[in-house]
Amino acid sequence: MHALVAKQDIGSLYASHADWLNDWLRRHTQCPQKAADLTQDTFCRLLEKADPDPIHVPRSYLATIARRLIVDDARRARVESAFLEVHALLAEGARQPGPDQIAEAVNELMAVTRALDALPERVRRAYLRSRLDGCSHAEIANELGVSKSMVKQYVARAYAHCYAAAYGAPHPD
Repeated sequence: MHALVAKQDIGSLYASHADWLNDWLRRHTQCPQKAADLTQDTFCRLLEKADPDPIHVPRSYLATIARRLIVDDARRARVESAFLEVHALLAEGARQPGPDQIAEAVNELMAVTRALDALPERVRRAYLRSRLDGCSHAEIANELGVSKSMVKQYVARAYAHCYAAAYGAPHPD
């Protein structure tokens, strides 16, 4: 099927390619349940697009969306694992968080990750070295080959970006 596919044709696209996509995902994930979930998520992504571009090669397009979902799923699993590991270390003897608490924490951590990933490399690096590693602006400036005032601007830019991602852009009065 190499015809153009519009949003109203997603149902026929699903009927024509869902089984193929599910098989493709099963081979890549080695898990029938995960493959079924990712198949559904792939078509949900198509439905969520406000005005999808015409699809010239449906299987290639679907596989691209599915690959991105696999990467997102793997990243989410790593974030969840890291959260549970840190929780176990910091909350020794405390009750294990419930599924809702884990999901909420992972969603928040994923939002932070997306916000940081959207920053330019030097800005992200300066912010992370400052906040996570406790490096001084002078140390970061030396490492990045920029001035201390530039590091200060990078860190401020990252703070502003993360704030806007978490709370929305500030509104002028």
